[in-house]
Amino acid sequence: MQVLKEGRMCMARKHKERQKPVICPYCRRTAVLRSASYVYGKDTLNPNSYLYVCSGYPECDAYVGVHEKSMRPKGTLANSDLRNKRIQAHRALDALWKEGYMTRHSTYIWLQNRLNLRERDMHIGMFSEYLCGETIRECTEFVKLHQRLRKGGHNFETRKQNSA
Repeated sequence: MQVLKEGRMCMARKHKERQKPVICPYCRRTAVLRSASYVYGKDTLNPNSYLYVCSGYPECDAYVGVHEKSMRPKGTLANSDLRNKRIQAHRALDALWKEGYMTRHSTYIWLQNRLNLRERDMHIGMFSEYLCGETIRECTEFVKLHQRLRKGGHNFETRKQNSA
């Protein structure tokens, strides 16, 4: 939209951040926005989905999904090992709210506190293999503890009463 200002033509625009180039953490090449079918072929679940794919693909097997509307990456580029670890971490975390231990929102706050992360860093798509492993461990321990308590295991109050 053009606006006349002090006798000159100016362009009025919304202030938008430019998308920074997505760099592969493995080979340092630039990633390219491509249709998901570039990687998945005919097995693509959503034909309208996109990925940032390392320009060294398939030698460098790093890619990440993008948000449909903004076309911004959902996390960092990940190789096969890290993608699988992120999937496992998501499954472990999702189990907590899907099995009714807490709400979905509470689950993310709980994990944020357990991992001592800032809210803005609490995205599994940004996690390293280490943080994925810690997520899986924390969630597994939480479920085991609550299963023991449901089966009549001892909790703090029971131990306090028994020691009195």
